[in-house]
Amino acid sequence: MNKRILAAAALLLALAYSCKSAYEVLLESNDADAKYAAAFDYFSEGKYTKASQLFESLSVLTNGTERDDTVQYYWGLSNYRAKDYYTAETNFERFLENYPRSPFAESAAFLRLDCLYRATLRYELDQTPTYKCITAINEYLMNNPDSEYRPVCLHMLDDLSERLDHKAFDAAYLYYKMEDYLAARVALRNVLKDDAENRYREEILYYTAMASYKYADLSTPSKQKERFLVFYDDYYNFIGEYPESEHRAELDRIYKKVKEKY
Repeated sequence: MNKRILAAAALLLALAYSCKSAYEVLLESNDADAKYAAAFDYFSEGKYTKASQLFESLSVLTNGTERDDTVQYYWGLSNYRAKDYYTAETNFERFLENYPRSPFAESAAFLRLDCLYRATLRYELDQTPTYKCITAINEYLMNNPDSEYRPVCLHMLDDLSERLDHKAFDAAYLYYKMEDYLAARVALRNVLKDDAENRYREEILYYTAMASYKYADLSTPSKQKERFLVFYDDYYNFIGEYPESEHRAELDRIYKKVKEKY
């Protein structure tokens, strides 16, 4: 009876093995040359997930050989093409640590940046990945000032900086929407204190003036005159920088009304 069970088990194992695809058999083999050729075949056919699995398996066999940097690079590139940017970024980072002088190094460095860029979030969300990406791009440009990827990197930096500017403005503007006008003015001024070149500067100065006006207007009559002086300062700051702004007419009207009263 035991012999029959053993024979049946052996038969089942044989059938299971025979049902494996050629790819699965290759993935489990130790034939580095066959894996190497097949991995590039899958890559050239656009089958990037299978290619990445083969390159990953192959990396154990080519470790320490002259093929290793090629295998490591294409492992990352396969994940990148498969849109697995998190894994690809890890691949490229490891590649650059191990092979900083490889012919693939500059391309790997840029592709790592692109993975980091794709991992960033909308301006409303956490911007920690944005700061990480900006730091990495600046380091790359410092080390590769003549890189062919420089225009793309500068575009990335501009987009990421816009997100940070937008988030800073929105965080301060939230106080205005909540009608906490004193806090709004402080927060808006702090945005420009931290970053005078914020690209939302015109809107920030406009809402600063509006916040100071509304804060004064809602104050008790005994304090209004003094607090409208702050609005005057904010008004003059705004029209001094943006005399042709679309907000000018509104602020002029408010200024004239306040002047007539005080």
